[in-house]
Amino acid sequence: MTVPAISLTEPVGPDDAPLLVLGPSLGTSTLLWSTTIPALAERYRVIGWNLPGHGGAPAATAGFTVGELADAVAEAVDGPFLYAGVSLGGSVGLELLLRHPERVRAAAIICSGAAIGEPDAWRERAAQVRAQSTSTLIIGSAQRWFAPGSIERNPDITGRLLHALQDADDESYALCCEALATFDVRDRLGEISAPVLAVWGDHDGVTPEASAREIADGVRDGRATGIHEASHLAPADDHIATAAALRDFFDPIAGGSV
Repeated sequence: MTVPAISLTEPVGPDDAPLLVLGPSLGTSTLLWSTTIPALAERYRVIGWNLPGHGGAPAATAGFTVGELADAVAEAVDGPFLYAGVSLGGSVGLELLLRHPERVRAAAIICSGAAIGEPDAWRERAAQVRAQSTSTLIIGSAQRWFAPGSIERNPDITGRLLHALQDADDESYALCCEALATFDVRDRLGEISAPVLAVWGDHDGVTPEASAREIADGVRDGRATGIHEASHLAPADDHIATAAALRDFFDPIAGGSV
């Protein structure tokens, strides 16, 4: 099996701190976490990863599954780690917990689900992007991704994320859509024994509170929390609340602050 190509950021934070790996949502990059990382790096060694064809990662040359993306992360990162991922990055987190349980100490699954959307809708989006590019997704993504008023409150990060979507490799984006079309681990959540935090944004229509609670209730050691002023990209909408939720969850597991 050939795992899909991803890229990693250089680690930030204390050399001897617990390792925290951050995963992106579809159409974004490690940029999504840029405003949240400073607070996390005070007590964790933080690494982000980019999807194929996103954020400078090599473009995909063949199809892949969400599980194979998880394999790519496990192969790229050394040792055990904590994990937090948004949307598709959260789905990858669930697959990491299932496929590499010995590697993941705990995971935060943010604005995500054990299945996301409808398979036909993902295949239609893949076809649209192949025909017309990711540029055709900008308006709809801006409406789905950000809470009301967030673009005005956070113009820099929201604008840069929309540019990142436009810059994503079209075929790689389409292949990510097709991976999501086949992703469904709802009947396997009970196999997950590591601690899991499921986070929803109050304004998220893609993966609402019910999606987070399904994960938290389905795994063996789950909890759920919401972020009030957030939609589908919680770290961009409210990086302070996102960092606080992650620290509250991870600190007791990692042995407190470093």
